[in-house]
Amino acid sequence: MRNQSKLGLQFAAVLAATALALTGCSNAEESPNNGSDSSTFDPSSVAKDDALIAMLPAALKDKATLDVGSDTSYEPAEFLASDGQTPIGYDVDLAKAIGAVLGKKVDVHTSEFSTILPSLGSKYDLGISSFTINPERSKAVNFVSYFNAGVLWAVQKGNPNNFSLDDICGKKVGVQTGTIEEDPDVKDRNQKCLDEGKPAIEVISLKNQTDVTTRLVSGSIDAMSADSPIIKNSLQKTGDSLETLGDVYDAAEQGIAIAKDDTAFAKVIEQVMNKLMEDGTYTQILKDWNNDEGAISKAVLNPTASK
Repeated sequence: MRNQSKLGLQFAAVLAATALALTGCSNAEESPNNGSDSSTFDPSSVAKDDALIAMLPAALKDKATLDVGSDTSYEPAEFLASDGQTPIGYDVDLAKAIGAVLGKKVDVHTSEFSTILPSLGSKYDLGISSFTINPERSKAVNFVSYFNAGVLWAVQKGNPNNFSLDDICGKKVGVQTGTIEEDPDVKDRNQKCLDEGKPAIEVISLKNQTDVTTRLVSGSIDAMSADSPIIKNSLQKTGDSLETLGDVYDAAEQGIAIAKDDTAFAKVIEQVMNKLMEDGTYTQILKDWNNDEGAISKAVLNPTASK
């Protein structure tokens, strides 16, 4: 899991039309933000905390804006509004809430997923992009846990290609590049196919989850795998075009990423997140985006990573 499925402007427009044609209603009626292209969260509603501000490293105390790297193609966590420029989603709102506690503005930069972690400390202060906390990533950066998600699969409605996770060899599978769905999940499944002398999985690895979902809707791949919130959101946005396959598995915590050599800042972020959890801001943001099922009770700096 990495991230999440974020539907871009052009794709969202196509899917919205499809959903309206198939269901006769808008997803915006189902929850505060599903199907919406704006956020209801107001950062000014969050009070700054002078004690936490005082704990900031010197380099950040005088910095007016926190720069956040995020792959804004992973709806509903982080994606672009209908203007094609404004980042929105629950990760974006959480980033703004963090900034509010620290008395700073937040600039969420649209970034390619695989480039965010290497850019921490030089280009970005934080990486908030549905990063699953795993051993490899934990060696490179600090993580503060904030959300829980699992892996889920989707196929076209009715599963016309009779796709089965028990018989995945030789099938076309879509994943977003750099996600744990790609490696290790599908990579390990492919190796098992090869070890058993069966055809290799045809892995369609694309930079944007939006493009993966588009491929599945069009029928050019047999199935796709992504974080559970992303798959569920994709089903809502595509009307009756897709359905889930099997259950959620390998649930794991996702983390806010901070440069490895900036432990002092990481400790501040841990305390900020716990403050937001305690005062209800965190839960309300997730509820507004219909994703409070992924809420956790306590943020932890560098928790034990899932393998």
